[in-house]
Amino acid sequence: MKYVLVTGGVVSGLGKGVTASSIGLLLKACGLRITSIKIDPYLNTDAGTMSPFEHGEVYVLDDGGEVDLDLGNYERFLDIKLTSDNNITTGKIYQSVIDKERRGDYLGKTVQVVPHITDAIQEWIERVAMIPVDGKAGPADVCVIELGGTIGDIESMPFIEALGQFSYRVGTGNFCLIHVSLVPVLNVVGEQKTKPTQHSVRGLRGLGLTPHILACRSTMALDQNVKVKLSQFCHVTEENIITLYDVPNIWHIPLLLRDQKAHEAILKVLNLMGKAGQPALEEWTSRAAICDKLHEPVHIAMVGKYTGLSDSYLSVLKALVHASVFNRKKLFVDWVPASDLEDATAKENPDAYKAAWKLLKGADGILVPGGFGDRGVQGKILAAKYARENRIPFLGICLGMQIAVIEFARSVIGLQDANSTEFDPNTRNPCVIFMPEGSKTHMGGTMRLGSRRTYFQVMNSKSAKLYGSKSVIDERHRHRYEVNPDMVACLEKAGLSFAGKDETGRRMEIIELPNHPYFIGVQFHPEFKSRPGKPSPLFLGLIAAACGELDAVFLGNGIQRNIPNGVGNHTAKIKAYQNGIATKATNALPDGVYSNGNGVYL
Repeated sequence: MKYVLVTGGVVSGLGKGVTASSIGLLLKACGLRITSIKIDPYLNTDAGTMSPFEHGEVYVLDDGGEVDLDLGNYERFLDIKLTSDNNITTGKIYQSVIDKERRGDYLGKTVQVVPHITDAIQEWIERVAMIPVDGKAGPADVCVIELGGTIGDIESMPFIEALGQFSYRVGTGNFCLIHVSLVPVLNVVGEQKTKPTQHSVRGLRGLGLTPHILACRSTMALDQNVKVKLSQFCHVTEENIITLYDVPNIWHIPLLLRDQKAHEAILKVLNLMGKAGQPALEEWTSRAAICDKLHEPVHIAMVGKYTGLSDSYLSVLKALVHASVFNRKKLFVDWVPASDLEDATAKENPDAYKAAWKLLKGADGILVPGGFGDRGVQGKILAAKYARENRIPFLGICLGMQIAVIEFARSVIGLQDANSTEFDPNTRNPCVIFMPEGSKTHMGGTMRLGSRRTYFQVMNSKSAKLYGSKSVIDERHRHRYEVNPDMVACLEKAGLSFAGKDETGRRMEIIELPNHPYFIGVQFHPEFKSRPGKPSPLFLGLIAAACGELDAVFLGNGIQRNIPNGVGNHTAKIKAYQNGIATKATNALPDGVYSNGNGVYL
């Protein structure tokens, strides 16, 4: 097994996750099998209990693991299926060591950070690296490891020490360290400054790790004299200093690495030059080349609770990008804070209220993503009502499906107090209830998580057609509440179709309005399985319906096929607004998103 470690220095948010994903893709294009590990030094066992404002979205894996959003980048770039063990946290490591100590595995020894914690880290990496994630038998050829945080962080120290030991443990020729650092350009003089990277590398070397390759983030390509200076002070050869400058979209990053022969530098360090070929990235190159040529717009209103940080909905954004590319449309995502649609905002902040409704009414389609808590729920209900009454294409995910059911019960059936017990435990008409198997005392890992099976009940429904008329599908879940099965008959009688259910037939998975152009709600999260070459069917349907092209998609019998060569990603400009004023969300870049200054690009 060969290992590539990606670390970051100077500042956080440089794009280590995208860099690690791009390195993996480049090596995969050379004919190697790749797996990935993300190390997060925080004490949480996993990302499940974190606020999206704190750490971005919680990405859900097939096995139910609630993990860091960078694992979503790995899965999308490499088209692999990772496990919860591919995300290492300080909490997991310490818990495993403490469990061993309680069992007496250490035979009365004093348990310490070195060697017990550091050994546990190394053993975890070796064990997980051997797990196949690409559907083939046997372990991968290369494991790409990303160390979260920044060199010098206190919480990272045990991992740095462990990885330093690990480099000697696996031996020369099996370990390659790539350090991602910042080379800022001062506007006053317009000069690229190397001192931050020098200090970062010095700190890394002082901790026992020496980089083989430098990946330098900057607004422009590094000047030759800058490379020479970095080479002298950082003890890295010039040809191993790579520039990751700002590009229109992140799909260019693997091409940047290829053009600068990063794959050759890595393969030489790992002694794989004889095994790997030249990177085959023709389709990826076509996708990136066409990205700026799409011009026909499609506006999707994202009505959510966490719109102040686009990382909170990163997978949803990526799924929208994949679907809009497939439909050859340029995506504009209009952020609408759900609470700004509510009557209370009309009194407290009229400008924000008007701006929110203007964005909603100007959209070609409306998407209500998942979330927790009662803030903004009424605004989401109003958005669903507007979409239903005005025949605007609508997709509700998880909570988005639940609020659509509540809105239908209130407006169509006339149950004015219909609600979820999450928001009103005493409601007389509970349309959404707490699942019997859930825990009300422990929050972490107690939801209905991971890949679950959905059985289509109505084969001529839009959702079934989008999935290629399959009778059964598997999608990832993350929820504590569900549609009340005792109210299903009443809702169906009023015209709401439950097109998909679980294996018991009592858990509702998909809702539709048959006579609406496109009104679908799903209990699962389809965004987690969307890929650049194979968009999520439901997102494809939303974009197609928003463009008036849904019938064409149905004629293609769903989307269970790859995007042909020449169909590529595009420039996805994201608009936001604060205090009622439309702005470009340049202050809310997802981790690893590169911008050329003309907006935010995915």
